[in-house]
Amino acid sequence: MELITQENLEKTRKWLRAIFFIGMILFILLVISIIGFVAYGKLTGPPPLAVPQTTIYYAYDGETIIGKSVQNGENRYWMPLSEISENVINATIAIEDRKFYDHFGFDIKRIFGAVIADLKAMAKVQGASTITQQYARNLFLEHDKTWKRKIEEALYTIRLETNYSKDEILEGYLNTIYYGHGAYGIEAAANYYFNKHASELDLHEAAMLAGIPKAPSYYSPFANEQKAKTRQKIVLQSMAQSGMITEAEANEAFEKPIEYNNDKKMATKKIAPYFQDAVKTALRDIVKLDERTIELGGLRVYTTLDPEAQEKAETHIKNIINPESEIEVALMAMEPHTGKVRALVGGRDYEKSPFNRVTQAERMPGSTFKPFLYYTALAHGFTPSTVMRSEPMTFTYDEGRAVYRPDNFNNYYANDFITMAQALALSDNIYAVKTHMFLGIEKLIETAKLLGITSELDAVPSLALGTSTVKMIDMVKAYGTIANGGVRVNPVFIEKVENHKGEVIYEYKSEHEQILDPALAFVTAHLMTGMFDTKLNSYTSVTGQSIANKLTRLYAGKSGTTTTDSWMIGFTPQLVTGVWIGYDRDKTLDIVAERTYAKRIWADFMEDVLQNKPFIPFKAPKGTVPVYIDPTNGLLATSGCKNARLTYYVEGTEPTEYCTVHLPNHADEHKEEKPGNEENADKTWFDKLFNWW
Repeated sequence: MELITQENLEKTRKWLRAIFFIGMILFILLVISIIGFVAYGKLTGPPPLAVPQTTIYYAYDGETIIGKSVQNGENRYWMPLSEISENVINATIAIEDRKFYDHFGFDIKRIFGAVIADLKAMAKVQGASTITQQYARNLFLEHDKTWKRKIEEALYTIRLETNYSKDEILEGYLNTIYYGHGAYGIEAAANYYFNKHASELDLHEAAMLAGIPKAPSYYSPFANEQKAKTRQKIVLQSMAQSGMITEAEANEAFEKPIEYNNDKKMATKKIAPYFQDAVKTALRDIVKLDERTIELGGLRVYTTLDPEAQEKAETHIKNIINPESEIEVALMAMEPHTGKVRALVGGRDYEKSPFNRVTQAERMPGSTFKPFLYYTALAHGFTPSTVMRSEPMTFTYDEGRAVYRPDNFNNYYANDFITMAQALALSDNIYAVKTHMFLGIEKLIETAKLLGITSELDAVPSLALGTSTVKMIDMVKAYGTIANGGVRVNPVFIEKVENHKGEVIYEYKSEHEQILDPALAFVTAHLMTGMFDTKLNSYTSVTGQSIANKLTRLYAGKSGTTTTDSWMIGFTPQLVTGVWIGYDRDKTLDIVAERTYAKRIWADFMEDVLQNKPFIPFKAPKGTVPVYIDPTNGLLATSGCKNARLTYYVEGTEPTEYCTVHLPNHADEHKEEKPGNEENADKTWFDKLFNWW
């Protein structure tokens, strides 16, 4: 027994000696590494403090939108640490790097903790960068996520730690970090948000500012005050946990009202500010750049903006909308075959409201949703000549548990059969809901999603009338797909991005996908020209009649009106444009003139921007046939049909029966059928335009 114990003890001693030996080797290697890192830092010297380079944005014609001498409008000041509020210093250390004064630039324990958290979540959920690492990243302009960049950033961190004191590093960090809205450094941020100096910031203000750099576009109180307050609370809790303040002080600071600077100057330039924001979003989401690189990476960003079209859009909006009104506007113009966005207006005054109503707002589209319904109908056996009766009626749904009774505008009904072509031109709601219910509610949702509508859509009868909210950018994209023969092209804001060395780091590559049947898409587009054609007048006027006399070329489009929203979206082969009018707080459109703004802005803009452009015809694809029909019944026109209208059909679905209503032996019987036929008999601009199809 003693022999066995002795052998075990000897084995234990050997293991201990081996472990001690390995430990000594690792310790020596660690010491050598530390000495090597320190020696590297000292030998290479302090890293140069790189001067941030302003990013320059170019329009599609090469003209500068923003940058160069403008310097992006940002404010920068350098304040010594002694002139920065202790509240700011403590708040920043608490939320960014609690062990800042204890580590040598890398928080090993925090790094391992972040790795474990990421492995558990199978995603990157926790950061581990110290203040020194972040400062190194700010000094190092290239923010590409490569191992080469990470290694160089680590070497910068070592050089900072070995050549500067902790206070010097913290001072540099606080003077270069980005706080949003063009404010770089704590002094600029204090001035911008609170009209104060950095030395004057109270605890609740310091905690608010310390939370912003993590994601300025999300945590700025001017972008989203609720998110900013949530972030402020996290900062205060971190300070309490670190022993910098008490729980009571944290709660008191969180509850204390914040008085913001009401005279703040937005850093965005006058040229297309909402478009600029859309470009920056694309730089983040598509090019995958961080905000500091976007603002100060010395980038050259070549955008799709047409400054002339943008100016015309803003001018027509200003000329048409009552300057005393609080009504808001959104406009987006895009080339349907390329997806390149040429003009974008997200609101009437960016400085008062940077909220982009093109890309961010969701509003009810009203009857502008109907083209999606009628494409779906065409795909399921309907034709432009399909007739249904328009009269007041009630629809049951949800297995008979619910009812829906739609109304036509001003309660005008044909009380007779009308064609699909008339239903779209006149925006007949009864025909639309009948079609929707006949097809099955899910069919319209499938088509809308296929066309790129990203919002949630309610599976109800009223969806045919556009009662689910959508984004304008999605609607313009969907109309562009119809205009493009069913080929989907996503909206494009950026052509190319170069880094500060002139190297191309991103270039747009066109992606086209045929998602609609070309023949059906063309027939749908042709149906949409009807809103401007008075031949389709029946019990009420076509919806585009009020602006038809302004138009000098053939357009396809659709308007839509709800109690709170007014839309007009339309296109030629060269350009698709959407206009929305409404109030931000869901105030109703009670003034008649307000409901005309969208159509008038759209018509004036399209005519103006296309004025010197060639008249490009819509080209009918294979599988479609043109025939002249009597628009009142959808039958083939005879010589007696004075209002015969050229209409396109998918081959094999065109009508084969001739209209007999206007034959000579019926002339007396229908003599007073529709007043105004003699006047309409003369050729109009619309008749002449059809020569292009």
